[in-house]
Amino acid sequence: MGTWDIGPFDNDTAADFADELDEAAREDREAMIRGVLKRATGHADFLVIYDGERAVGAAALVAAQHPDGDPACPNYGPKEPLPELPAGLRKLAVDALDQVVSNRSELAELWAEAANWPKWRQDITRLRNVLDPPIPPQREGLFEV
Repeated sequence: MGTWDIGPFDNDTAADFADELDEAAREDREAMIRGVLKRATGHADFLVIYDGERAVGAAALVAAQHPDGDPACPNYGPKEPLPELPAGLRKLAVDALDQVVSNRSELAELWAEAANWPKWRQDITRLRNVLDPPIPPQREGLFEV
C-alpha cells in the first residue's frame, strides 16, 4: 500500500487522481469525480484498494464543498479549482464510503491491520457525517400532545 498517512490524499493512488483532475478540463472534473464514486459503489463482490483510495479522495472533494466540510488536502489534493458539485453527489459519496469500510473492501482489510486503523476509520466516519449528518436523538417531551 503506497500510503504515507491517513488523509484522503495521503496515498499514491488518490494523489494521482488529484493530478488527473488538475490536468482535466474544468468541465470534465465533476464527471471524473462521479465516475470514481460510481466505480466504488458498483463493486458487488469486492472493492480493490485502488478504487477505494480514489473513492475516499473523491468523497473528500464532495465534502469539502459542504458548509461543514474541511478543505481538500492542500498538499496532495487538486490544486486547480473544482466546479460547484451538485448536492446529489453527496448520496453517491456516502454509498462509496460505506463500500470502502465494508467487509468487501481491500482498503478496509489493509487498514484493519495497521496500528492507526482507529484514526483512519474515525476520519472516514467524519467525512460520512459531513455528507449525511446523523439525525440527533429526539428529546423526550418535545412532541407530546
